[in-house]
Amino acid sequence: MPSLRSTRVVLDGETRPATVHFDGGRIVALDDATADWDYGDHVVLPGLVDSHVHVNEPGRTDWEGFATATRAALAGGTTTIVDMPLNSVPPTTTVHGLEEKRRAGDGKLSCDVAFWGGIVPGSMTEVPGLVAAGVCGFKVFLTDSGVPEFPPVDVGDLMGADIRVPLLFHAEADEHLGTPGPSYAEYLASRPPVAEVAAIESLVELDSPMHVLHVSSADAVAAIAAQPGISAETCPHYLTFTDEDVTGTSFKCAPPIRGMDHREALWEGLREGTLTLVVSDHSPSPPNLKDGDFATAWGGISSLQVRLPATWTGASTRGFGLGDLAGWLALAPARLAGLADRKGSIEIGKDADFVVFDPDGETVVRGAELLHRHPITAYEGMRLRGSVVDTLMGAPGRMLTRT
Repeated sequence: MPSLRSTRVVLDGETRPATVHFDGGRIVALDDATADWDYGDHVVLPGLVDSHVHVNEPGRTDWEGFATATRAALAGGTTTIVDMPLNSVPPTTTVHGLEEKRRAGDGKLSCDVAFWGGIVPGSMTEVPGLVAAGVCGFKVFLTDSGVPEFPPVDVGDLMGADIRVPLLFHAEADEHLGTPGPSYAEYLASRPPVAEVAAIESLVELDSPMHVLHVSSADAVAAIAAQPGISAETCPHYLTFTDEDVTGTSFKCAPPIRGMDHREALWEGLREGTLTLVVSDHSPSPPNLKDGDFATAWGGISSLQVRLPATWTGASTRGFGLGDLAGWLALAPARLAGLADRKGSIEIGKDADFVVFDPDGETVVRGAELLHRHPITAYEGMRLRGSVVDTLMGAPGRMLTRT
């Protein structure tokens, strides 16, 4: 029976010495015995779960793809990703679309993959079938998604819907969005915090479990805190950068990266539990779509492989610990996606997925060395705190369903 050991294993949010035994792809025992692999003082975390990844296959495989995305995930310590329903053709708004996506990924997975469904105008009849087929929940855009296959939905169309899996919202309200100009200042002004707040406040009448994606502003954190029952996430780029760091379109995303006060409010939102997930929102594109100015370039940041050290770099200087890191990057995303019976923590009976992390190491980000398809990243040249030593999975990459 194989086993691994470290003086610092993250168990129940605390770090302590332990030996983890696993068999048949599952954790079977925890004790203090000697082990086959002894990682010394390196930290053993549960395999990370990233519940916000745009794989883009089929249909836009020149943007990313299952092979490249899952290799990058695994290299960064992420053993499970949940694929977003848009940017692929067809999108995952029908059972047929889900079947096409599963066929496209067959034989290409380096880590485990689960799937979000999507709701667009006219697709509500597909919801029961997609739930039965095992999607983790449904993504909804309240404004233009950027691709024609995934138009926005009016909140009123969701009133009275009995959807027992999470509804995930790109929460920006159209009426508060302007037309961006070519500069970053103009782009930032075109997507103000009030757009996030108005969209969040519009969700109050819905009955389904609700989750707000990629929170970027202090105002949005306050709006979510005022509505208990709504869960929310943020992303490493909002926790790392401010508008003053933006040097080019590799930083363009929606909502946009804002000022320092907003960044610090996001960290406080994590401290207070208003925000519970830190996920990548990995949304790559070919280099030509990132060319040009902030009015025309594709909005998306490629960061799937650097989520762990990028988050730790900011967290470690603000008094957070490794248990916090495991919660934000593994357990909370697993819970949101309905995968926590097998993912997100080191417990007997769960999958034997681990990332071995040196919290005092260094990751120097060079886009050309990252494993996602295109060498574009907002983190280019940065020296991040912490480095991935090893990633282990109890079984080869599989396609998962919500349980």
